[in-house]
Amino acid sequence: MDSSHYQALVIGSGEGGKYLAWHLARSGLKVAVIERRLIGGSCPNTNCLPSKNEIWSAKVADLVHRASEFGSITGPVTTDMSKVVARKRAMIDGLIKLHLDLFKESGAELIMGDARFVAPKTVDVSLNDGGMARFTADRLFINIGTHATIPDIPGLATSKPMTNIEVLELDRLPSHLIVLGGGYVGLELAQTYRRFGSKVTIIEAGPQLAGREDPDVANEVTEALRSENITIELDAKVSKVEGQSGRNVTVATQNGTITGSDLLVAVGRTPNTSGIGLDAAGVTLDAHGFIVINDRLETTAPETWAIGECAGSPQFTHASFDDFRIIRDNLSGGGRSTKERLIPSCMFTDPQLGRVGLSEMQAQEHGLKFRVAKLAMTGVLRARTISETRGFMKAVVGEDDRILGFAMVGPEAGEVIAVVQTAMLARMPYTALRDAIFAHPTMSEGLNALFLRVPSN
Repeated sequence: MDSSHYQALVIGSGEGGKYLAWHLARSGLKVAVIERRLIGGSCPNTNCLPSKNEIWSAKVADLVHRASEFGSITGPVTTDMSKVVARKRAMIDGLIKLHLDLFKESGAELIMGDARFVAPKTVDVSLNDGGMARFTADRLFINIGTHATIPDIPGLATSKPMTNIEVLELDRLPSHLIVLGGGYVGLELAQTYRRFGSKVTIIEAGPQLAGREDPDVANEVTEALRSENITIELDAKVSKVEGQSGRNVTVATQNGTITGSDLLVAVGRTPNTSGIGLDAAGVTLDAHGFIVINDRLETTAPETWAIGECAGSPQFTHASFDDFRIIRDNLSGGGRSTKERLIPSCMFTDPQLGRVGLSEMQAQEHGLKFRVAKLAMTGVLRARTISETRGFMKAVVGEDDRILGFAMVGPEAGEVIAVVQTAMLARMPYTALRDAIFAHPTMSEGLNALFLRVPSN
């Protein structure tokens, strides 16, 4: 078996791993990245960017259906799913080319194959082109990601349900899509396929959608989806699945049975750590299969780090990118940590749900003294100009006038939370946003009116 030694070896080419590899290679080190299948990781290939691509196609479909509201007269409208998928695939092809160019420019070697750990800082790789090779390294970085969880429910696995990967490759329109799970992925794709023309039912085992959010936030999202004739079943624990997705499938819950044509499972993520020999590498896993790390992303094995979702980092591409920055800086003698990171989130439903910092519930759980201000999106003039006034802004403000958290259900929430996040990072009092001069009419301008509503101490 051929053997090669590198100063740095990265297993997986996801967000944090690829940026680390490019950085180290540009610094003059001999670096290799072992990637099983998806060049650049799941985000540009199967997850974040492809889903947002199809979500935008669904937004266009929705606007065309609503065209008469804006004075445009159209005829019958249908969605050509083959063109939706072709547009997405063209984007992915461009992103893969971009990644290959960056690997070449940086000097980092990209090796396609399946890696298995056989000793500390040592992997055997079944190469995609055939044959086996062994790779050793001075430093090892594990960036192997997660995959969609398929719960142990009778009949579910044999029904061959779709995950986010398969549903984004559909070149046909399901007549009735059943979605298991009321989190980010499930809700985004449920609305997307409803707008394409499918009948959609969401089944959520818990008492609300978006279970980690405040009830008023979750309810606003729920009502937005219901307004588009999406059926939502809450407190509905699935007991059995019969049939086969793509043909005819029946899902049984304690509330009754739902029969549809296709089934999408979106109930969480499982780390890709099982059966790949991490114990031989001296890397410890927790009870859920995530790699055990400290706040510097160091594993239990010497000179071995873990990056992104496999290490239990928040399941966002932007969190993995920050993992890269932490390791990069610490390798140069820095003292960066994952502690107290301010990581925003955005669910790309329509309206979007964006949040940064503490929710109202979390502030209560921490025993903090705080005030809450809310502003309906009808109070944001930009929302009126585009006829998208569903939702609200909500701020949690501490007794020292610092902003503890912010949530928004509304158009462009993902952009507006960046304004609030910047103020929070700067430890500015809420009055700075209350008194700031924002361009008119923009969504961010609503922050003036929101923070005017903060109750006095």
